[in-house]
Amino acid sequence: MSDPEHDARVDLAACYRLVARYGMTDLIYNHITARVPGSDHHLLINPFGLLYEEITASSLLRIDIEGNVLDPRSTDLGINRAGYVIHSAVHGARDDVACVIHTHTRAGVAVSCMPDGLLPISQTALRFLGRTGYHDFEGPAIDEGERVRLVAALGDNDALILRNHGLLTVGRSIAEAFLLMQRLETACRIQVDALAGGAPLVPSEESRRRTAALFSPKDGSADVSIAGAREWPALLRQLDRADDSYRV
Repeated sequence: MSDPEHDARVDLAACYRLVARYGMTDLIYNHITARVPGSDHHLLINPFGLLYEEITASSLLRIDIEGNVLDPRSTDLGINRAGYVIHSAVHGARDDVACVIHTHTRAGVAVSCMPDGLLPISQTALRFLGRTGYHDFEGPAIDEGERVRLVAALGDNDALILRNHGLLTVGRSIAEAFLLMQRLETACRIQVDALAGGAPLVPSEESRRRTAALFSPKDGSADVSIAGAREWPALLRQLDRADDSYRV
């Protein structure tokens, strides 16, 4: 195994553990996929049957873009091919994407069911203003023909709200994809809580525009320009203090 692949495995296993730690899991379902560095569209993915809190670097499966398992590691568990339809669509269309996270959280699904979607009512939500796509519900994502429509809905955005379904974020790194999902999930929780108290206060158009511009991704490929680059080491330290078995 190349060192870059090993590093990607450790980061991806950490991402699974963090998604579990921050309350964004759905039993054994959903995926977080990461591109294997230097490969021809090879990806790392969780075995279908493990909880996110059980994922380790060595347990991750290496697959091709069509979902065929290339390296089963030490498990006889395969992948959830139905759920993988979403990930294959994004990875196949976006070469700039290193990681894709999809969730079915209570708050995320609730916001996906609201006619107006994510509202610009919090600083956290304004990070996604003008950078979030919407994809209408077509039933469980098992139809490969849906991939074209899903990719069109995502466009060049880094977040997608799947109507009546859940949330999706993409990142140029695993760290970026996680930070975006944590922020999007937080924005959804804030919105659900705020609406429970009545009509929310909406910031002025000028303050919304200024805040969205301030928090939008910067151009460039340097680590400092990628969201999550500063937060990721702190999150890994948090995991290591609690349980560093994800590194194995």
